[in-house]
Amino acid sequence: MFVFRSQFFFDQFFDRFVGIAAQIAHCNFGVLAFGANQLGHFAAALFALTALAQTFQVVSGEARYRVREELLQVGLTDAVGTTKAVRGEVRLQDGRVSGEFVVDLRELKSDQARRDNYLRQRTLETDRYPFATFRPKEVRGLPNPLPRQGKVPIQVVGDLTIKETTAEVVWEGEAEFQGDEVRVFLRTEFPFEKFGLAQPRVSVVLSLENRIRLEVELVLRRQ
Repeated sequence: MFVFRSQFFFDQFFDRFVGIAAQIAHCNFGVLAFGANQLGHFAAALFALTALAQTFQVVSGEARYRVREELLQVGLTDAVGTTKAVRGEVRLQDGRVSGEFVVDLRELKSDQARRDNYLRQRTLETDRYPFATFRPKEVRGLPNPLPRQGKVPIQVVGDLTIKETTAEVVWEGEAEFQGDEVRVFLRTEFPFEKFGLAQPRVSVVLSLENRIRLEVELVLRRQ
């Protein structure tokens, strides 16, 4: 694991440093020159190690949509659909990010089966386009090196694909580090037309806000 390898190099680096200090105390400059050279190699190796890619994989997650709607005899309310069919991983290296997350849209469920069927058949057409994918391009706010504990606010910029339409979105949220696991909560929003989605038109829906809010909660584990 990354942490154990890092600790090994830190220990070796410290031992070399102590050895050089002892040679200075005894004015042994020949050994000092050799030790300084070795110390430089260890420092370079340690720097390279901290730049190694770190991969985090989803071990559990949930994705949600929220749309404000006005229903006949009900009034204003939020339509909320959720799914736990989320998978993916992200790789971080030297300030760069890559990876992919996939949500199975066929598994989205709300409190209304009629709404779910409409979304699957008309809005999302999940028989033809069963998955939504997100490929991150930038994560803003992450400290370097990554912490082992604590919460940090983050922004994640990347390409979201729904029904073969790809557009850049920015997610806002936070990451909570707990050892080798990271709990992430993110949210974003956009109008229906950004991804070529038709707004549902049914008799019981008096009005529908032209804004889709997406939320994801993920638990990722360092590989």
